[in-house]
Amino acid sequence: MADKTKLLIVEDDADLVKALELYFERAGYAVVTAGNGLEGLQVLYNERPDMVILDIAMPKIDGWEVCRRIRELSQVPIVILTARVQEEERVKGLKLGADDYVVKPFSLKELEARLEAILRRADAARPPKDGVIFANQELVIDADRLVVTRDGKHVDLTPTELRLLLLLAENVGRVLTHRQILEKIWGAEYADDVDYVKLFVYRLRRKIETDAESPRYILSERGLGYRFVNPAT
Repeated sequence: MADKTKLLIVEDDADLVKALELYFERAGYAVVTAGNGLEGLQVLYNERPDMVILDIAMPKIDGWEVCRRIRELSQVPIVILTARVQEEERVKGLKLGADDYVVKPFSLKELEARLEAILRRADAARPPKDGVIFANQELVIDADRLVVTRDGKHVDLTPTELRLLLLLAENVGRVLTHRQILEKIWGAEYADDVDYVKLFVYRLRRKIETDAESPRYILSERGLGYRFVNPAT
């Protein structure tokens, strides 16, 4: 590829880093690495990668804190590597801003497929509708410029958050099921991973709602999915 996708790997297992570096360089990525969380943040700042693979259990600064700090600096896609399979651990990573997670041990092909899926979402042609698809005195969603503002201020959204918001707003008033959202945003292979939808809706609400606990735009339809509405003003 002419412009290689730059991938940052933050992992303290030197053997795993070497295997990942070799595999993804052969797959056409430009790979940079860091052996701990502090170094990872420094490399992120200096190298401006297109994507980050982030281990959780690391010295100095663990992956949770690194993920949180990355989200203060950048909307770069993050895939978490974890040996923990409990649901609360997965939820924690998604709440902190990760785009996906992979449980150790994992297949390199699976990890590559997940990275490619995130890149496809980030680079997907947008949108089926052009221009401003939603606007009121508080919130403006401009699908043509891929810009969202609330009270006149720019709202920073990750690529996945933006695609989810556009999908909901393009279907204003219509209930979209969990499966419909998953297949449209994440792909058919994620069709049963309801946690993804719940956590990304949680993140969107924190960014666009005045009160995330009492949402006015993204409403839950119990047992079904979500509906975007234009609240009465």
